[in-house]
Amino acid sequence: MDSNLKQLIIKEIKEWLEAIVVAAILAFFIRAFVFEIYKIPSGSMEPTLQIGDRILVVKYPYGPRIPFSGKHLPAMKEPKIGDVIVFIYPEDPTRNFVKRLVGKGGDTIEIKNGFVLRNGAPLTEPKAFRSISYRNMGQYGQEGQLIKVPKDCYFVLGDNSSSSRDSRYWGFVPKENFIGKAVFRVWPFNRAGKIE
Repeated sequence: MDSNLKQLIIKEIKEWLEAIVVAAILAFFIRAFVFEIYKIPSGSMEPTLQIGDRILVVKYPYGPRIPFSGKHLPAMKEPKIGDVIVFIYPEDPTRNFVKRLVGKGGDTIEIKNGFVLRNGAPLTEPKAFRSISYRNMGQYGQEGQLIKVPKDCYFVLGDNSSSSRDSRYWGFVPKENFIGKAVFRVWPFNRAGKIE
């Protein structure tokens, strides 16, 4: 083989390898700090999210986790009551959960007559709070029980109240367990749209 042809092939291979490495680094950066697609594995958020839905989760607003360190970048904003969030399950750090945020540190939560009361007032926005009948279940969801959310923690519930393992059973989500906010359903196409 001609040495010029060899050099040309080697140069071409190097350029391809550089492009692949740059693309891999960029993909890792985007997935770690900007957004990620998640697949819904259970019916705990029905009817909002159904089994098999693919959702876009943005990470940067809540301070994305720095890979392999357990630390977070500074948050741009605090999560809002009613946000659908993705977090590391407190009882099994190998699993991620998707639930709706109903209480922040310092809040008092009560489930009464099918409604979630935050600091004594029923939650009404987004509309999911008006259309879901929440059930008194679990250690932290008994009838008449007032649940005080600890500092830097959150109380979360699944929209499918009768079959969701959520804060009613295992308690609170520490702030450092947050991954991001579910903002958009990307699959299936016929139900694609903003998550409320």
